[in-house]
Amino acid sequence: MGAGYAQQINKELPLIQDAELNRYINVLGDSIARIADSRNLDWQFFIVDSKDVNAFAVPGGFIYINRGLIERAQNLSQVAGVLGHEVGHVTMRHSVRQMQKAQGANVGLTAVCVLTNICNNELSNAAIGLGANAAFANFSRQDEDEADAEGVTYMVRAGIDPTGIPEMFQILLSERESKPGALDTWFRSHPLEESRIAAARARIAKLPPESLKGLTKDSPNFQAFKARIAALPPSPPSR
Repeated sequence: MGAGYAQQINKELPLIQDAELNRYINVLGDSIARIADSRNLDWQFFIVDSKDVNAFAVPGGFIYINRGLIERAQNLSQVAGVLGHEVGHVTMRHSVRQMQKAQGANVGLTAVCVLTNICNNELSNAAIGLGANAAFANFSRQDEDEADAEGVTYMVRAGIDPTGIPEMFQILLSERESKPGALDTWFRSHPLEESRIAAARARIAKLPPESLKGLTKDSPNFQAFKARIAALPPSPPSR
């Protein structure tokens, strides 16, 4: 099911085709996913060439992260935190449960519409139908909290500093406060308040101190990855 949706999404989204960038994001993502799930999913990670801040997961192990989100990250652990969170949505079956609420709807088309904002006319909206919008609607606060918790666990197991999760949240929240409306794509599908940042920090604080020693916060390879993304031509205009 997820492979079918991913195939359709990949036809619509402007994915970055740089082999070195794709290799890096898949190596980083796999370092988290392989310790998160025992179903032997064929995890695949994609970078969307969009200045918008967004990331999302499709059932079956297909994870998408926008260039705009990577560009705002300061270190490896912050991007890894986003990937760990999205892996958590897959392992906790959040998207699947939403799809089950939209049985019989054109879920694949809805995914493209909701995640990319390309379906913005009355005809396309009518064709999709109201029931289908549940497929990739906003996750509940409980879903987001569960994905945050899973992300923290996965990062520690993968040897990555989990403080990147609340740090990335804080970067985005601060930008929203200074530039209202600038990050609507992210906040529409990822409810985020100060209380969620505090909850992530409290969760990390409860971990055994020895489990947090020696974890990776950043690396020269990540900074080279960011520099390579920055050197790409500007992202195409949002559709």
